[in-house]
Amino acid sequence: MDFNIKRKSNKTVVTGSLVENYPHDFQMYKVPPTENISLNEFEALALERLTLLRCLATATTLKGLRPYSEEWTDFVLGDLKTQGLKYYARLCEKSGCGTQEADLQARRKDHIAHFILRLAYCRTEELRRWYISRELELFKMRFMTMKSDAVEAFFKLNNLCYTSIGDDEKNELMKYLRESTFHQNTQNIETFKFYKVKFFEVLDLVKARKVYLKGGYAYVPHKDFISVLSAQFRTHLRQSLAIACQHLGEIEQDERLVSLLKGLHQAYSGNDFISDAKVIVPIESIDSLSVKSFPLCMRQLHEQLRSAHHLKHGGRLQYGLFLKGIGVTLEDSLRFWREEFTKIMELDKFEKQYAYNIRYNYGKEGSKKNYTPFNCLKIINTNVGPGECHGCPFRHSDFSILKNKLKGYGLEGQAVNDIVDMTKKGHYQIACSKYFDAVHNTDLGLGINHPNQFFEESQKLIKGEIKIEPKKEPKPNNNIKKEDDFEDMDLDEIKEWKEG
Repeated sequence: MDFNIKRKSNKTVVTGSLVENYPHDFQMYKVPPTENISLNEFEALALERLTLLRCLATATTLKGLRPYSEEWTDFVLGDLKTQGLKYYARLCEKSGCGTQEADLQARRKDHIAHFILRLAYCRTEELRRWYISRELELFKMRFMTMKSDAVEAFFKLNNLCYTSIGDDEKNELMKYLRESTFHQNTQNIETFKFYKVKFFEVLDLVKARKVYLKGGYAYVPHKDFISVLSAQFRTHLRQSLAIACQHLGEIEQDERLVSLLKGLHQAYSGNDFISDAKVIVPIESIDSLSVKSFPLCMRQLHEQLRSAHHLKHGGRLQYGLFLKGIGVTLEDSLRFWREEFTKIMELDKFEKQYAYNIRYNYGKEGSKKNYTPFNCLKIINTNVGPGECHGCPFRHSDFSILKNKLKGYGLEGQAVNDIVDMTKKGHYQIACSKYFDAVHNTDLGLGINHPNQFFEESQKLIKGEIKIEPKKEPKPNNNIKKEDDFEDMDLDEIKEWKEG
């Protein structure tokens, strides 16, 4: 698979052995890969990279952890290991120049996957912004874990002409460095390395008054030097995504890639929740389970079925596969739907028009495929027509109707406001997570990606397999930009913030 999108380029393409191509764990991703890979590996690497970036998003947005803090880093590394992405965890935990086969293969996967997601996330401004933000978080995290020798090696490999100032110059400026350096209250500034760079290369640090300025130069402590590199990386990535977008037509001539690249940002990267024969949920318990252990989308469908004794095709499919996933057997499922539908129709009509589809979902008819329950992204992006009640209530319901429904369930006013607020901002899965916390009177802040995940986590809480933490006092919104928080903002974004 040829990733070299910009055909007319003077850059040297990647050739040679893995040792030559990937001498360092940390990369600027300036040269695209050109090796041939299988479609299976192409898709696998794309989904693994997507899982990595979503892990970063969960830590920052959903968990509300301060980026690059110890707590934030521990969460990211732990989640990567849980997801089976140990090679990404190793790259994020410590970067160096090892030559073991595992190190080289990890760098290769990291390199290829980055460029695959460029192709998937270059098509709209919204996708580009999300991708750049996540890749910048990853870039900064990995740089901040590097030891000094690995940093020097990285500079040398990438021809970055940055050298730290000498001891004489540092001693001469020590008074000013001590007063201006952000870290001086907590660490011994005499041990810091300082880099002398043009002030416009670190506008975020200048704006936040974290560096000493003299003669058009900024004296940047090594702990903040990532600001220099991240500014370069952001600019390069934006330009590369713009170029990739211009060449989408050429790339998508390969029909094998079109559907994958177009739908990758909506792809689900978690468990499939195929029902386990050992776990059987009796249909008689569905009513009680729906109150607390069903996500709002499934609770809504269950209530509609009980009241109207009927669901349209989209609702039957979404709810039926969910019930299959939690452990309802085919026999119980047939009995459940039969008992409801025959309250408004003849038994013969049900058997002729509806029973086949139920058996089909369980792989007993047609292609006999073992269908899996719908994930959140599929439900959120589904089309919902008039008179239908499937889909995601946070995505497809009117705000006032949603608010009244939540109040009708007895949720607290502040919890309802928080859920509706997230819904208005388009953060539907975060709204679902807040709904989970409100229903269970806890403050877990789970990243809900699948209705059946909601059910499983609820059952673990109820059975005491997870320690319930009482709700904490509301925290200030860490995502609101403060005047001295410009690590991820360029000049245009600072201007927008000021005008907004």
